[in-house]
Amino acid sequence: VFRVRGDRVEIFPAYEEDKAIRVDFFGDEVERIAEIDPLRGVVLRSMSRVAVFPASHYVTQKTTLKRAIDTILEELKERVAFFRQENKWIEAQRIEERTHFDVEMMMELGYCNGIENYSRHLTGRAPGEPPPTLLDYFPKDMVVFFDESHIGLPQMRGMYHGDRSRKETLVNYGFRLPSALDNRPLTWEEAQQRISQAVYVSATPADEELGKAGDHVVELIVRPTGLLDPEIEVRSAKHQVDDLLGEIRLRIEAKERVLITTLTKRMAEDLTEYYADIGIRIRYLHSDISTIERMEIIRDLRMGEFDVLVGINLLREGLDIPEVSLVAILDADKEGFLRSARSLIQTCGRAARNLHGKVILYAETMTPAMRQAIDETNRRRAIQDAFNRKHHIEPKGIIKNIAPVFDEVMSKLASEGERLQAAESTTAFGSIETLEKSIEKLEAEMRQAAKELDFEKAILLRERIKALRAAAVFS
Repeated sequence: VFRVRGDRVEIFPAYEEDKAIRVDFFGDEVERIAEIDPLRGVVLRSMSRVAVFPASHYVTQKTTLKRAIDTILEELKERVAFFRQENKWIEAQRIEERTHFDVEMMMELGYCNGIENYSRHLTGRAPGEPPPTLLDYFPKDMVVFFDESHIGLPQMRGMYHGDRSRKETLVNYGFRLPSALDNRPLTWEEAQQRISQAVYVSATPADEELGKAGDHVVELIVRPTGLLDPEIEVRSAKHQVDDLLGEIRLRIEAKERVLITTLTKRMAEDLTEYYADIGIRIRYLHSDISTIERMEIIRDLRMGEFDVLVGINLLREGLDIPEVSLVAILDADKEGFLRSARSLIQTCGRAARNLHGKVILYAETMTPAMRQAIDETNRRRAIQDAFNRKHHIEPKGIIKNIAPVFDEVMSKLASEGERLQAAESTTAFGSIETLEKSIEKLEAEMRQAAKELDFEKAILLRERIKALRAAAVFS
């Protein structure tokens, strides 16, 4: 929004609430630029230059838009001819109607839904040419840190292939023009060309990172707490469930916690049910659990609400639990992703925060992955032990506060300027009927937020509903 008063133009950017820009002209020349308070009109500071960004992402010159529309229609003509030649009349009609509708929207409004699929035409790129990305805005000598690179790099590779697989289906069935394939993530090779300096950070770097680093590998093995990596013991898998039960009871007596990892969801469910029937306080962590529920389960484990947590993939973040003294890996000799050397090392590390940390691998044969994981863990133990002896360090367990899950969510939202009212008076709503309608509206918003997987918003709405109901009771 802007306002013109004689030779003065005042600009109110959409992204600023308490600041505006005043530009004074003398004829065709800018005489003064100042930042002002939009309410009082007081000058806050003088400026020599200012950048005013558009209120919408969909801003481009009309000549650029016209050129893009011309090339879009040319591509459409070729695509319709292709479908008709293949006797795919439905696909031909679909792409023709869809594209003409999008073009009309662009001509009238300057944009359309899914306009990013026409980005190749708007930017004037050649087919197959990589799109502009955030990396292009950084200096060429920037340093990029890849945290958890053993997971991050494969994910970056998968971004391109996953995106292309999805869009090829849309293109083949006439929902999108082939140029939509060029609205994509960078391939890993293209990303590497834009990154001149990289630091890969991982407890278990993959061969690619080690190969790129060459001799420039820095190991951070020594812990200031003096804690050693856990001892690893290999036991027979024949009676692994009953053998593990004895170990669990020892940990429960010591008021410590246990993590168990299985290979299949079915086994995790059966194991949880079996131990629960015996009287073990046990929970099961699976992929269907939401982020908030997952945080609550981990907190309950730390608080001692239950003693044993069973899961399939314990490599995810947030499982660094100091109270866990035993990690049991069932069927450790069944080779695969979750039983590779790197995965085993990562899983064993879940017991590395406890002074009495121990890992039991249940297996019938010693696989190369198991041997590598054991050797690497023993190597790290030896380095830490030598350091402790040299500097007379007595290993100490980690003490970590247990914050309520809701407090964690609230502290995160508070940083974004969101606040939750602990209670609201019914007088603010005028009557009980109005209050009940407000609660119904909030419940609908809560369900919608949960449906959209926005659990942080959903939990805020839930607490507000509780507060309003309490206010209704005491009014």
